This record gives sequence, structure tokens and C-alpha cells, in this order.
Amino acid sequence: MALLIISREIDVSVASIAALAAVMMGIAADAGLGAPGLVAVGLATGLAAGLLNGAIVSVLRVHSIVVTIGTLSLYRGIAVAIVGDGAYTNFPADFAFLGRGYLWDVVPVEFVIYLVATIGFAVLLHASIIGRRIFAIGSNPEAALYSGVAVTRYRVGLFALTGLMAGLAAVLLTSRLGSVRLNIATGWELQVITMVVLGGVGIAGGTGSILGVTLSVFLIGLLTFGLSLVNVPGIVMNIYLGLLLISAIALPNLIRIGATILKSTSKET
Repeated sequence: MALLIISREIDVSVASIAALAAVMMGIAADAGLGAPGLVAVGLATGLAAGLLNGAIVSVLRVHSIVVTIGTLSLYRGIAVAIVGDGAYTNFPADFAFLGRGYLWDVVPVEFVIYLVATIGFAVLLHASIIGRRIFAIGSNPEAALYSGVAVTRYRVGLFALTGLMAGLAAVLLTSRLGSVRLNIATGWELQVITMVVLGGVGIAGGTGSILGVTLSVFLIGLLTFGLSLVNVPGIVMNIYLGLLLISAIALPNLIRIGATILKSTSKET
């Protein structure tokens, strides 16, 4: 999501993609597929959903927030229609290792996957030509296009990558819970966007860092964990997250306005 927002796009359907991927894995588990096959199904579903988002945005030239609001309802609707009031629980025992397993009985497997992904995205964004092109697209898409950057291809690729990571999140979440119900990953899109924006990624594109997003992930993780310890309801947590998101977007603008006012006042005096 950080890379996508840096490129001046956004995907508010990530939680619905995760839900759809989880449901597809539930169907595959009922069909007798093993753990490696379930991981492949989850990742493939996320990738396909992300590709569809990118294709619609690029071909129809509709703003990504409009497209992904539509696919948010589409993907979630498909998932709910399939699972209904029931649940998928017939997952193989070895599938739980990804979400509940430990390496050397100390380090959670999920955390290792997170670290590998974080380092990979940091290298991709800050130490490769692909990252420089993503920043260029976010700063000025037209200038990037005339400079020879395949803007459309990069946009589709970033949507696909976002969908793939949503599929990975579905794999880890389903592995941890051991079941899939209709409310899985509900509200995650707000948390994801809040983490990215609070981590310093400019909502208008062109600026941001993986380090800032990583610090934001831990901050919000500690916040939600602390609130859950004092039995704060989930809906109240969403209020706090919403306030954090508004503050993260509004604060830089308020600082900029205040600096402009101070500068103009000093000139008048």
C-alpha cells in the first residue's frame, strides 16, 4: 500500500481481497488440498484481484479510489455470498505452522515473514531503479511518462503487488485463526491506510519511506493491543484509528498554513 500511495494511487479493497482469498482457501481445504496448495490459492486469489483493480484503473482511466470502492463491495459480497452464516474449518494441521508456528521455539514465523517483506520492500523502493520510477510517477506522472517510464505498466504492477500481499495476509490470518467466517478482515482497509499515512507517506504521492511505515505499524500495533487489554470495543478502536488518519493527513497542511501565516506576518512587520 505504501508503494501504491507513493505512486498517487490507493486501494481501499485490500481487506475485501483478503476475505475473498481466505474464502477461496476454505473451499480448497474442503476439497482436500494440502498446505502448500492452500498458500498458492490464497496468493493467486489476491494477485488476480489486484490485477483486476489495476486493469480497470488503467484501461477505463477511472480514479483508483472510485474503482476500489466498487471492488471492495464486489469482493466482500462474493466472499459473504459463498460462506454465508457458516464457516470453513477443515484446514490441515500443518497449515497452522505459518500463523502459529515458531522458529527455534522463540521467533514467530509470521514475524520472520514480515521482516523479510519489509527488507525486500525497502530495497525495492529506496535502492533500485524501480523505486526511483515509483517516486517519479508519484511526483509527476506526465513528466515520468515523457521521460520513458511505463506508467501504466507500473500502476498495474503495483495494484497486482498490493493484491498479492493482501493474499499473503489472508494466508497468515487464516492459518492463525484456523477458520474463515463472513466477518474476516473487516475494517482492515482503514488500519492499513492509517499505518501508511501516519508513517509519513504523502497521500498526494511522491514522498514516503518504508522505515516510517514500519515505525507506524509498531505504533498502531501497540495502540490497538493496549486498547484491547483494557477491553475497549472494536468500534471504539476504529474511532481512534479514524482520528489518527485525519490527524496524519491534516497536520502537515496545518503546519504549512501556520508557517505561511507566520512568514507573511513577519514580512508585514
